Amino acid sequence: MPQLRIALAQVNACVGDIAGNSSMVLDWTRRAVQDGAHLVAFPEMVLSGYPVEDLALRKSFAAANLSELEALARRLQDAGCGDALVVVGHLGRDDEGPRNSASLLYGGEVVTTYHKHHLPNYGVFDEARYFAPGFDLPIVRLHGLDVGVVICEDIWQNGGPVAALGKVGVDLVVCINGSPYERAKDDVRTPLVVRRAAEAGAPMAYVNLVGAQDELVFDGDSMVATPDGEILARAPQFAEHLTLLDLELTAGGHTSTTVPAEPGPMRMPAFDVQRIVLQPEPLAPYEPVPALPPAERLDDVGEVWSALVTGLRDYVHKNGFRSVTFGFSGGIDSAVVAALAADALGADSVHGVSMPSNYSSEHSRSDAAELAKRIGCHFEVHPIADMVDVYVRQLELTGLAEENVQARARGVLLMALSNQRGHLVLATGNKTELAVGYSTIYGDAVGAFAPIKDVPKTLVWKLARWRNADAEKRGEVPPIPENSISKAPSAELRPDQLDQDSLPEYDVLDVVLDGYVEGDRGYADLIADGFDAELVERVLQMVDRAEYKRRQYPPGTKITFKAFGRDRRLPLTNRWREIAP
Repeated sequence: MPQLRIALAQVNACVGDIAGNSSMVLDWTRRAVQDGAHLVAFPEMVLSGYPVEDLALRKSFAAANLSELEALARRLQDAGCGDALVVVGHLGRDDEGPRNSASLLYGGEVVTTYHKHHLPNYGVFDEARYFAPGFDLPIVRLHGLDVGVVICEDIWQNGGPVAALGKVGVDLVVCINGSPYERAKDDVRTPLVVRRAAEAGAPMAYVNLVGAQDELVFDGDSMVATPDGEILARAPQFAEHLTLLDLELTAGGHTSTTVPAEPGPMRMPAFDVQRIVLQPEPLAPYEPVPALPPAERLDDVGEVWSALVTGLRDYVHKNGFRSVTFGFSGGIDSAVVAALAADALGADSVHGVSMPSNYSSEHSRSDAAELAKRIGCHFEVHPIADMVDVYVRQLELTGLAEENVQARARGVLLMALSNQRGHLVLATGNKTELAVGYSTIYGDAVGAFAPIKDVPKTLVWKLARWRNADAEKRGEVPPIPENSISKAPSAELRPDQLDQDSLPEYDVLDVVLDGYVEGDRGYADLIADGFDAELVERVLQMVDRAEYKRRQYPPGTKITFKAFGRDRRLPLTNRWREIAP
């Protein structure tokens, strides 16, 4: 049977850095060709970065993509890579408008281009806003084998190009992807790739982005699946990686260019199938490279930790920063953010600030100092009592106003240090607090990035225990003090304050919030699920009233099915309530 060595280049692109991304494609292709690859595939829109959002509407940006694409084809030829077929995702544009495209580069030329057919328009995706769908279906013959290309959403929807390729005949399908991470997504993704391989009647080589772009993080997890369900190769998660694999394929000698119509209302779109011959003859037999075992998936909590580290690292570095600062309160949230930041950026890039008030307990101060010692980061103490006193006395503040001015004094202090020293400020709030509005706008909500914004409080504790256990496995000092994990959470803005004075127990609250926020379940649905009516009414009111706070909160890494921000979009001015007044 004909052989083919493929390389899946799981890489980290940066939106807008067309020249840098092009150089990255060149470098990784050179590596792959040196390793004997005949086909090298890169992820969706790797040349432009993904997602480009409204950059897609700028003709100048599309023109720069297409110009660089032509130049890249020539540079690949000059670098001795012209005999390899290189699949590159990019922003395209033609008379129909912007396109999400994949071009096939060979022999110094762009030999053909495929435009994404299915355009996702749900969750974090707005592709129907930007792109025109494609109906061309190019198939290239490389070393006697017929290769088709599809893009990401094309495998998530039934029908369309994969089904069409199966009907006209291919020997290999390359699927390039910008598939964002969320918890347990691979439980769906892997069976989907296998199912589409069976539909095409050919192996599917699936290559995905890795890295982060604003709130989205991409986990890689590239793979090659056979039609009978075998995973031949799999790349590790959250790491750039070049996966090499030798395939022995059956050459079908396909010639059809007509997708047969089927009776019934669900008709196949009218694809224009083009067959392009690059290398008609099979390769001479060669010794395959030893196949490495597929990389194992991380466990659930470890996977989330890696996603949060990747999201934080890329946001900081891709925006030109090298260090971060935030408040070390001694509590669980700031402790987890500190450990994440140290893992993402290195301890020397983390600058913790303790900002005790008159209500700060001694254990909170000592826990903050212990956290900094364990991590090995920078640490300084700036009491805020005098700053707060100026506001309280001059404005005669009491109650909630006095509490909030403490949080806002801390926010001003952190932003001042950021301006003076060039650190990026992190907000340490979690998803549960954000959902119910348990934060102070312009106070603990200040910052440029919120690493655990999409992490429910109960998961914050799990992450802390996981990270400490992971350190112990490696013979290291656990980064998070046990007291920060075990003590009752408190904002410490008034004497003896505890979170549970204002909120339901977190283990119950998070379940209700999951139903309301993630599941869009209404009041009656939640009551039917067995929750106390008074509790549900209270929680839903808190969530609905806090929309304006969430709209002004910093971005943060998405890890759940429905994150605040790109996923969940509600009007600020809104009189609809689940419970009648």
